[in-house]
Amino acid sequence: MSINFHEEQNKLSYTTRLADQSWIDFIKNHIDVNGKMVVDIGCGGGIYSKALAMLGAKVTAVDFSEEMLKGATENCKGLENIAFLQGNAYHTNLASSSFDIILQRALIHHLKDLDACFKEANRLLKKNGLLIIQDRTPEDCLLPGDPNHIRGYFFEKYPKLESIESSRRYPSQKVIQALESNGFYITTEEKLWEARRHYQNFEQLSDDLRQRTGRSILHELTNDELSMLIQTIQSKLNHQTAIIEKDRWTIWIAIKK
Repeated sequence: MSINFHEEQNKLSYTTRLADQSWIDFIKNHIDVNGKMVVDIGCGGGIYSKALAMLGAKVTAVDFSEEMLKGATENCKGLENIAFLQGNAYHTNLASSSFDIILQRALIHHLKDLDACFKEANRLLKKNGLLIIQDRTPEDCLLPGDPNHIRGYFFEKYPKLESIESSRRYPSQKVIQALESNGFYITTEEKLWEARRHYQNFEQLSDDLRQRTGRSILHELTNDELSMLIQTIQSKLNHQTAIIEKDRWTIWIAIKK
C-alpha cells in the first residue's frame, strides 16, 4: 500500500534528519541563496526548507498535506525566515513573478503532469529566476546495492519493486523536454551522491527501515516482507558497524527565459 501523506502517523516521517553537507555544498557551489526569496514546493517535513533558511534564504515551504506541514513547522521551529503554506505543485496559491528560486526536491516522481508543475513554477519566478529539480531517474534508482547504496538491496530482494519504482520516475530527457516546453532553459544537469544518513550501527539502520522513515517505496511491502528485507541487508553488510547511506540523484538547474 502506498504511503498516505495525509495521515497523522506519517507527519514526522520526513523530519528525522538534516540535509547532508554534500547537498549543502552542491547548493553553495552553484547558487547563492542568501537573501533570496525561495519556494520549497513539496517541502515534506521541511528538511531542505530548514537548510535553505540556515543559508540565509527567505523560504516559503509549500506542501499539499496539512499533516506534512505540521511536521515541517515543528521541525523548523525557531527559524523566523520560513513561512508555511498549503498548496500543491500545480496550484501553489502564491503570487506571480515573486520568487528568485524554486526548489522541487523528491517531488516530480509523485506527479502525473510535469507540464502543469513547470508551468506553475514559471509563473512564480521572476525573470531569470532559477528552478532546481532534484529527483531520481530510473537509472539512479536501480543501481546495484552496496554498503553505501542500501536502496539497491530493496530491488535485489524484491524485483516487484523495480516496476513500481521505474514507472513513477522520469528519465532525464522527459524532464528536460518538459522544462524547455514551459519557458526554461537548462544550465546544469549533474549527478549527486547525497549522504542520506550516518548510522553508528546496524540497529539504527534497522530501526529506520522498519519505520519506513522517509522511504515511500517501503510502504509497498508488508511488515513480514520488510522484516525479511532487513535480514537480507544485514547479511549483505556482514555485521558492518558504522554505515553511511547514500543515494544517487539527478539535479537539473533551469533558468526562466
